[in-house]
Amino acid sequence: MMKTSFDPTYQKYPSQRYPVYAKGGMVCASSPMASAAGLEILKKGGNAADAAVATASALTVVEPTANGIGSDAFALVWSAKEQKLYGLNSSGPAPMAATIEGILSDKKDENGKMPTFGWAAVTVPGAPKAWAELNSRFGKLSLSEDMAPAINYAREGYPCAPNLALMWKAAFNRYKKVFEGKPEFDEWFRTFTPESKPYEAGDIIKLPNHAKTLELIGKTNANAFYSGEIARKIDADSREFGGYLRYEDLARFEAKWVEPIKVNYRGYEICEIPPNGQGIVALMALNILKEFEFSEKDSVETYHKQLEAMEIAFADAFRYVTDPDFMELDYNDLIAPEYGAERAKEIGETAKIYTSSVPPKSGTVYFCCADGEGNMVSYIQSNYMGFGSGIVVKDTGISLQNRGCDFSLNPKDANCLAPGKRTYHTIIPGFILKDGKAVGPFGVMGGYMQPQGHLQVAMNYIDFHLDPQQALDAPRWQWMRDNTVTVETRFNSEIARILRQKGHNIRVDLSTPSFGRGQMIVRLENGTLVGGTESRTDSNIACY
Repeated sequence: MMKTSFDPTYQKYPSQRYPVYAKGGMVCASSPMASAAGLEILKKGGNAADAAVATASALTVVEPTANGIGSDAFALVWSAKEQKLYGLNSSGPAPMAATIEGILSDKKDENGKMPTFGWAAVTVPGAPKAWAELNSRFGKLSLSEDMAPAINYAREGYPCAPNLALMWKAAFNRYKKVFEGKPEFDEWFRTFTPESKPYEAGDIIKLPNHAKTLELIGKTNANAFYSGEIARKIDADSREFGGYLRYEDLARFEAKWVEPIKVNYRGYEICEIPPNGQGIVALMALNILKEFEFSEKDSVETYHKQLEAMEIAFADAFRYVTDPDFMELDYNDLIAPEYGAERAKEIGETAKIYTSSVPPKSGTVYFCCADGEGNMVSYIQSNYMGFGSGIVVKDTGISLQNRGCDFSLNPKDANCLAPGKRTYHTIIPGFILKDGKAVGPFGVMGGYMQPQGHLQVAMNYIDFHLDPQQALDAPRWQWMRDNTVTVETRFNSEIARILRQKGHNIRVDLSTPSFGRGQMIVRLENGTLVGGTESRTDSNIACY
């Protein structure tokens, strides 16, 4: 291949993006090819749900550094016909054989903590079931039709994008050290580095096993994955390498349709999936911030109150949030208006430490889409940390998530490991309503950055009247732990200096992906769609 003379990841000059307008349909995703897949299905007669399945399945192919067939998924779906918002939680539980005692006695723990990689970190994947549920409940085309673009990408190949190449290289360099001499990880290298090196921007990537698996999922409405031949392959691999996941865990799994939770913020309803997802963290913070008035975005007081509210919300989340079947209180109590008012009184003139928990990094894909009929989908799926557990099931292309590593091995913790329990989940889709009508979907991917991104984007749109693109492009901050906060290089340095005087330990982070990657669509009263996409990565809007 002819080498280019430029580095596509070196951005010498800041770019400028305007919001994109369309009428027939729109897909905003972190990969141009995934957006194109969704648009292809829309133009074939599919609706927003069909486009969501097309985009989601395509993302497992064109951005495997953040998600895969073995991911979990969540969605918020606005039905134009019913004028109703639906929530889908397709996150899988821990295997029934996974116990705290078993992890410790098998010596699979990492100094008393859940392992990061390997079969012990694997929970039941939910993404294929999410695709089938979205298609059967809301779609107009067959599941096989929706997944056809993804299958084609995997079989025929696609060019590696710039940020994708960076993430691939980082994973390869780490895995060479971590996985050396461990045969359970050999399939990862065979699948994702067949020439013993990571892909570079412009290289053509083919995933033939991935194509075969996607095709089988489409033909069987995902049954092959949960109770057929794919399930048996997963079971066999797990047993061979000492994993806990079994055929029975897959066969009993069902995605859950749930009632979205919401907070009224300045006349808008910000909607999230209820726990075990962490969307409630964004709602708790907004429920506190509604007690204050904000007239200027780039001010010390705005940032100070945002940071304090977010720390309070995380303190409560780390204390209480887990699988709702195991929570010690009703999660609705955490977003009650009076509770937000009480917590707001705790915010003073200087920074406080509300929690010392440490949010880890992760890899996730978020996208949103809308059709000309008014249907809209906010969707997110993830392998959690990059490629996930490092486990790829032999001859299938299925990379399995490592969501289980978020469980605690302390039985006193709310989010402690238990058989059949769903862990605290970082991935969250967002949606905005006003007066019971859809404004539109939005989301920011990136582990514990996600509720922080949701808060910032929602306030940028509602409080500071920024269009979807500017709401995403605005410089971001991220609470890390204690009073440590990272900010982007574009963040106002004078404001950062004064925030430091208030007790916030401000650090500049040169890595833009660490601040999340978001998308947003707003539907105007006349039906026009206005979209914004992430300028920090390979994102693109496809529309007509």
